[in-house]
Amino acid sequence: MFNQRRSGSNAAFSANEPLSKRALKAKAVGLLALREYTRAELLKKLSPLAQTPETVLAVIDELAKDGWQSDERFAAAFSHQKSFKQGAALVAQGMRQKGVSDALIAQTLQNLSATEQTRAHLVWEKKFSKEGRPNDARSWARQARFLASRGFGSGVIRQVLGSSGSGEEDQ
Repeated sequence: MFNQRRSGSNAAFSANEPLSKRALKAKAVGLLALREYTRAELLKKLSPLAQTPETVLAVIDELAKDGWQSDERFAAAFSHQKSFKQGAALVAQGMRQKGVSDALIAQTLQNLSATEQTRAHLVWEKKFSKEGRPNDARSWARQARFLASRGFGSGVIRQVLGSSGSGEEDQ
């Protein structure tokens, strides 16, 4: 019933009609009210709804000027959310996929590097606390693969697990 009313000839909105600049801005604000978006993400979401690409860019520029959209704020929120379970490599990969600039990614990684070993240890502890430190090469490799799959670097992995798979080193 709802779809019939909306698809009628006097419907206020049609899927084929592009949105006005005002409606486009309202849509963008609605999106930003739910979570942070990068400039590239907003461009991708709003482009199919706009009359011209210039309209979308103008709306995004206006939102950035007014403080509604910020790639820096997105990067901080994204790294804060992901860093509890992931290492710097995966955080950087996720940010690249979202369209964050390389300079902003480098700055975020610099901030994360100070806590990388502590975060890796917490991730390891959550998974392997019952099992304990690796006591042979096979368990060391398994635990190292787990940490590597979470985006932690080899140096951090060696610090968390010990430098060899012999199990003789304790932290």
